[in-house]
Amino acid sequence: MTDPSFQNRMPVMIGIGEYHVGSEPMMAIGLGSCIGLTIYDREHQIGAMVHIMLPDSSGRSDRPGKYADTAVPLLLGKLSEKGCRKASLVVKMAGGACMFEYFGNNLNIGERNAEKVRAILAENHLRIVAEEVGGKSGRTVAFYPDDGGKVTVRSADGAAHEI
Repeated sequence: MTDPSFQNRMPVMIGIGEYHVGSEPMMAIGLGSCIGLTIYDREHQIGAMVHIMLPDSSGRSDRPGKYADTAVPLLLGKLSEKGCRKASLVVKMAGGACMFEYFGNNLNIGERNAEKVRAILAENHLRIVAEEVGGKSGRTVAFYPDDGGKVTVRSADGAAHEI
């Protein structure tokens, strides 16, 4: 299913460990255990998106978008630099699937990613207004800061909806 919102607008593709801040459409493809986190500023009508791969950086600083513990502060800092205030931020997340169930719960990276993102947002006094996490299917997330912060999620089975 093609998302009609993308007609005539090429999204910024957000790869693993990458992020983008701006008002143009953004997309993260093939989120399995990874998290696609979006933060939208209602006042300035800009947003930030990151494709988080792992919950903890363990002190690594080479790719801050790759880890939940460094990605969330990174996005908040970038938005703050643009004059955004926490009071006008809208946070959504998708992904965090359990892709390797047969290895047991210790390796449920998707669940650990989602828990870490929630914890860091809570530390920053932000709450998630919509999420689609868990399950066993991959997802693609599209984010439209120029369309009121709309976020659509397409599951691996092709079903698409807004969160």
